[in-house]
Amino acid sequence: MFRNFKMVSYVVFGRGCFNQLDDILSQKRQSEDDFSVFLVDDVFQDGSLTSRVPVRNRDKIIWVNVDDEPKTTYVDALAKHIKDLSAELPASVVGIGGGSTMDIAKAVSLMLTNPGSSADYQGWDLIKNPAVHHVGIPTLSGTGAEVSRTTVLSGPEKKLGINSDFTVFDQIVLDPELIAGAPMDQRFYTGMDCYIHCVESLNGTYLNAFSKAYGEKAMDLCKTVFLDDCPDSDDKLMMASYCGGMSIAYSQVGICHALSYGLGFVLGIHHGIGNCIVFDYLEDYYPEAVYEFREMMKKHDIRLPRNVTDQVDENELEKMIDVALVLEPLWENALGADWKRTMTREKIRSLYRRM
Repeated sequence: MFRNFKMVSYVVFGRGCFNQLDDILSQKRQSEDDFSVFLVDDVFQDGSLTSRVPVRNRDKIIWVNVDDEPKTTYVDALAKHIKDLSAELPASVVGIGGGSTMDIAKAVSLMLTNPGSSADYQGWDLIKNPAVHHVGIPTLSGTGAEVSRTTVLSGPEKKLGINSDFTVFDQIVLDPELIAGAPMDQRFYTGMDCYIHCVESLNGTYLNAFSKAYGEKAMDLCKTVFLDDCPDSDDKLMMASYCGGMSIAYSQVGICHALSYGLGFVLGIHHGIGNCIVFDYLEDYYPEAVYEFREMMKKHDIRLPRNVTDQVDENELEKMIDVALVLEPLWENALGADWKRTMTREKIRSLYRRM
């Protein structure tokens, strides 16, 4: 059975296209009482972007904090807050920020129309009701969150996405001007998320011509951005993120992402830097790519944290292993259907201890 996957319905790309946001949202407003909710990374709270958000009448800006990885409890609290604002649901939910902010926006839009806690829906195709119309506007590029069908959350027991066709954004606004000026280390870690997406997709057992076409293009763009001194690097990185996200939509990621989820759940390490920490120890699985990754780090003077698991006790380590092993499609993509024979708990333990 071939997979019939959901894509973003509308995409606008180009420098300055953020200025079209009001026109885009107007199409969903049926009356003067309709309102939109803007979930904006609080790093922009005192910046010029605030004045550019097209707030009308009853619209609400909610500043979201992503110092920590998105948690189900945070999503639930935001959804409740929005419900308390009005008896009516918002016409649109707009996420403006990096991958974590966009994941929060996707999750909140789902929890406005589905009962219970977001933790109840961590898994594959558990969502029953369509989300509120939701728009993603990245201010960092690399995660592919703008095009993916998942919103990655840390719950009480696990770090796992809400994977659903209803999760996919209805509209994305890709304006390269918005990612200009991001700190180099943050830009690098987020960009490497895209690069590692591509490595794992292109070396995976799920690979097909669809995912390969997008993955190869995203990989080429990442190399251009991080190994060459190229003009329009923000434009290229934004398109690399889009293509990388499309590649794994019809494929899957692999070992690095599975192990990174464990680091994130137990130690609270953000996804991008967590991927980089893990990937640097995967030369046995992706030798050429790890070498290239190290060349990128050298060029951009990136120094990764070391010994991050040094103080992890045995109970925490067991939890990290548990979280990683939940992600069975990732392991199968990386190592094949018999992956459990080669990727034992002891092997995962050894990899974590090296970090």
